[in-house]
Amino acid sequence: MSQNGDRVIERVCVIGGGVIGSLFAGHLTQVADVSVLTRRREHADALNAQGLRVSGRSDVHGSITASSDPNGIPQFDLGILATKAPGLEDAAATLEGHFPNATMMTTLNGLGAEEIVRRHGDWPIISAVTFMSGTRHGDTHVEYILDTETWLGPYEDTPYEDVEEAAALIRAAGLKVEAMRDLRPAQWSKLIFNATVNSVAALTGLPHDPHFAAEQELTDLGHLVHDLIDEGKAVAAAAGIELHDDPWEMNVHATQRGAAHYPSMLEDVEAHRPTEIDLITGALVREAERHGVDVSLHRALYRLVKAREESWS
Repeated sequence: MSQNGDRVIERVCVIGGGVIGSLFAGHLTQVADVSVLTRRREHADALNAQGLRVSGRSDVHGSITASSDPNGIPQFDLGILATKAPGLEDAAATLEGHFPNATMMTTLNGLGAEEIVRRHGDWPIISAVTFMSGTRHGDTHVEYILDTETWLGPYEDTPYEDVEEAAALIRAAGLKVEAMRDLRPAQWSKLIFNATVNSVAALTGLPHDPHFAAEQELTDLGHLVHDLIDEGKAVAAAAGIELHDDPWEMNVHATQRGAAHYPSMLEDVEAHRPTEIDLITGALVREAERHGVDVSLHRALYRLVKAREESWS
């Protein structure tokens, strides 16, 4: 994508029109030609007719080219994969054989999204994790709630200049972003945070609130959260990862910043949808097994969330 350090990204496609995809797409309409590849045709029809509105922390209403068929999407420079984990394989398969000159950017929680995308094409890939959050009010309207950062880094041999270029575009759109030469320390920090908070929320029905950081009494949920985070830190240490942020401090800060925020896995459980457990807690458990680290608590939560999924499947 890069040419002498100049930003040359002019066309962006967001794959997946949920909350995160809509936040990226809506903001990027201010600085690029944006298309959205949707799962449902009626979603694409609504975006084509009405555009995409972002309210809350931002006030944007942009025009979008949308389609549920990749043949209806114009060629693009940067593809942002913003599906939920259970839909990533199908989305990547839909892209296979298309858009040969694009760079793809994954934004999913957990570990392993890049490997799934790689199975379907040899595009340059940028890894990303995002802390943005919002509320979806319909196919054409999303409310921006937490205006927090997105972290980007190269995957495999993608040039770091391409990462900087994508970061510059996202920053120009009014979103917070940081480019990193090695994303793994940041990716693992969020992995441990998500594996803990999402699983506990999915099983207790509690939003991410001060209960998650309370340690005053032995019965407090905060003790369980702290022990889960310690298990995750032990896996990271065994894997040779020096964490970018302390996941416990991330947890404490998040409870102070957005006390009533519903983790995505809790939303999925309440809606009886497949969760992201396999790329989040499942990934942490698999890494623990690879490095010989005991993660009994995380393994138990993984199995319990999978059992909840089976109860309505």
